[in-house]
Amino acid sequence: MKLIKTKEAVGHVLCHDMTQIIRGVTKDARFRKGHIVTEEDIPILLSMGKEYLYVWEKVEGMLHEDEAAEYLRRICQGPSIVSGTPKEGKIELRAEADGLFRVNLEKLLAVNSLGDMMIATRHSLTPIHSGDLLAATRVIPLVIEKSRMEQALLKAGDAPILEILPYIMKTAGLITTGNEVKKGLVQDTFSDVIVEKLREFGIEVKSHVYPGDDESLILDAIDEMRRQKLDLILCTGGMSVDPDDRTPGAIKRSRADIVSYGAPVLPGAMFLLGYYEEGTPVLGLPGCVMYAKTTIFDIVLPRIAAGLRINARDLQILGHGGLCLGCEECRYPECSFGKSYEFN
Repeated sequence: MKLIKTKEAVGHVLCHDMTQIIRGVTKDARFRKGHIVTEEDIPILLSMGKEYLYVWEKVEGMLHEDEAAEYLRRICQGPSIVSGTPKEGKIELRAEADGLFRVNLEKLLAVNSLGDMMIATRHSLTPIHSGDLLAATRVIPLVIEKSRMEQALLKAGDAPILEILPYIMKTAGLITTGNEVKKGLVQDTFSDVIVEKLREFGIEVKSHVYPGDDESLILDAIDEMRRQKLDLILCTGGMSVDPDDRTPGAIKRSRADIVSYGAPVLPGAMFLLGYYEEGTPVLGLPGCVMYAKTTIFDIVLPRIAAGLRINARDLQILGHGGLCLGCEECRYPECSFGKSYEFN
C-alpha cells in the first residue's frame, strides 16, 4: 500500500472499504476494496473527509484481484458458457444453451487446493437451461502473485473444467408390455409419462408398440426398432422378478450387453440398462416411473440424451444420494436426489 492525496488518486485501486455516513439516509460502504478511483469519485471522497487514501501500489509480478479473476474465468469457461465482468475478484458464469452441465471434478479440486482462490459450481451432470447460473469464482486477497495464477492454469490444463453437453439423441422407440394393456383391460397411463419426459430433452417417440407379455413379441419389437436405427429403445412394465414379467428376459435375449439389472435408487430399484453393439441404449423401466414424481429415469435420461455411456459403477455410486424423499412439492434437480460425490 501507499498513501497518496485523494486529488491524485484517479486510476489507483483502493486497499479497503470506504464508508459513507449520511445521517438518516445511509451508513454503508460507498466504495469497496478494489475499486478503481475515477474523476467523478474525487468530490464524493472529499465530502467523506478523505483527503488522503491508501491505494495499491503496482508491483511487478503481482496481480490485482480482478486481473487474477480472469485466470479463473479462462480455467472454467467452456463452449456455450458466458461470463460477467470481474468485480471485487469475483466472476459468475452462466449457461448460454440448454444441455447437461459437466464438471471435471479432479481439476476443480486441484485448483481449489492451491488456496487464495476458489471455484464453486453446481453439481455435475445436472440438466440446465440457458441463463442458469453454473459457477462463481473468487480470488481471496486483493493482490496475488501472478505465478500463483499461472500455477492454477497449469493444474487445470488446456481444456476448460466446465462444459455443457448438448442433447444429441433425437428418436426413441417405446415398447409398452402387459397383456392387460394390450387387451384394453386397463388404460395405458405409463406411455404418456415417458413421452413427456423424453420431449423435455428433444427426443421424439417414432415407434410405439404393445406386444403384451409374450417374450418373443417383445424381442421382435426390439429387433424392429434396431432396424429402424432409433437412438434409444425403452421397455415399460414387466420389470419385476414375477414369473409373468418377461421384459428383462426379452432384453437379454436381444443380445444386449446388460450393464445392470437393478440400481441402488428408490424409486427405481428394478431399473435395467443395456447397450447394443451399435451403441444404442435399451432401458427397462419399472412401474414406479409411471406414478412417482422423480425416479431413476430422471437421473439417467439427461446423461443418455447427451450421449454419455453409463457403466455399472456410475449406477452403483448413486446409492449415496439415491433415496428420493418424496417431497410434497418436487424440487428435482435442485435437491439431493441423484447427487453423489463421484461422477463421470
